[in-house]
Amino acid sequence: MIPAAILFVLTYILILALPKYRHLVAVGAAILFVVFGILPVGKVLYEIDYNIILMLIGTMGIVALFIASNMPQRIADLLLKKVSNVCWAIIALALLAGVISAFVDNVATLLIVAPVGIAISKRIGISPVPVLIAISVSSNLQGAATLVGDTTSILLGGYAKYDFIDFFFHAGKPGIFWSVELGAVATIPVMYFLFKKFKQPIKAGRPAEVSDTFPTFLLFALVLLLIAASFIQQKPAITNGLICVGLCLLGVLHDAFRGVGRASITRVARGIDFVTIFLLAGLFVVVAGVREAGVIDFIGQMLLKVSGDSMFLAYTLIVFASVFFSAFIDNIPYVATMLPVVQIMANSMGVDPTLFYFGLLTGATLGGNFTPIGASANITAIGMLRKEGHEVKLWDFMRIGIPFSLAAVAVGYVVIWFIWK
Repeated sequence: MIPAAILFVLTYILILALPKYRHLVAVGAAILFVVFGILPVGKVLYEIDYNIILMLIGTMGIVALFIASNMPQRIADLLLKKVSNVCWAIIALALLAGVISAFVDNVATLLIVAPVGIAISKRIGISPVPVLIAISVSSNLQGAATLVGDTTSILLGGYAKYDFIDFFFHAGKPGIFWSVELGAVATIPVMYFLFKKFKQPIKAGRPAEVSDTFPTFLLFALVLLLIAASFIQQKPAITNGLICVGLCLLGVLHDAFRGVGRASITRVARGIDFVTIFLLAGLFVVVAGVREAGVIDFIGQMLLKVSGDSMFLAYTLIVFASVFFSAFIDNIPYVATMLPVVQIMANSMGVDPTLFYFGLLTGATLGGNFTPIGASANITAIGMLRKEGHEVKLWDFMRIGIPFSLAAVAVGYVVIWFIWK
């Protein structure tokens, strides 16, 4: 276990220290986990989440077509007419991302909303870095609100046998949805404080002309189909990914009938961020190696020993330990590992595990906002900014992500405790 822990820590240090080569670091570390025998070679291909990979590829392709249609510029122009300055434009985009993310995967949400943020930044002449970070952290927050909002929510629903309604009302009490929404409200003054320096007045001109509305239709279809797919029982694990890739191919076929098929293929290929794809694939294997070595299990068992018989202490440890570890460990395998641990803790104390389940989901979802590699949406946002020519420093991300998350976590922590204690 110690060699795996050391290699894991070194991997994340190098990823943070070498942002331009983080994908090579992740892939190299994944290879070392196999070479050192920490993760059996036969498990490597099974540990990569192909659903997320396919969803990224498909959605990136659709977004590339969406951007080329000039629709993001038009949305930006229309939004600029509704707000008084740049500060409120950023806040409005973040809240919009949050609303969408409650029903659609965080990465897909980011890829849908981010082009609008980039378009606004270019039009006004400001850096898109704070805009995309705000969109990313907001989408991560709202992902915990519903059963279909994030993979971690789906994991909880499957393990605890919760359906869609249980996230709103469970056992006659308010579900996690309400604590997440109150946390989102708490982030508004935080974002205002962070972005109040952007007081440039909005000068909205004539809205841009849209060359093709079909990519916009594809995005709406993407949202509706992903929501519909969440209600299908026993669906293939790569269903969401196939939906995204299928709609992307439909967009290319549409362009082929318009006589611009070759240009469309080139546009889609250039829109796919393969650096981000390789980074995520490497991280899936690295985290699987850590889990295989028992590092995450060890952490969970330590929480059980430390908490003893105190429900409040156990709940507090679950929330804030999840915040800390999810800042560096992908929250999907972390939540999958911790769900049985927190159930054991609840059973040993003779209490309803819902308190611990919701605390785990709150901490693990928001903890990813502490670092640029803590959540897939963050990694994707950094990749999009890099394609725009902007390298994001660790402090650039943390100065927004940390206060945003602390406000939301504090509210969720208190609300969940008083409802489910």
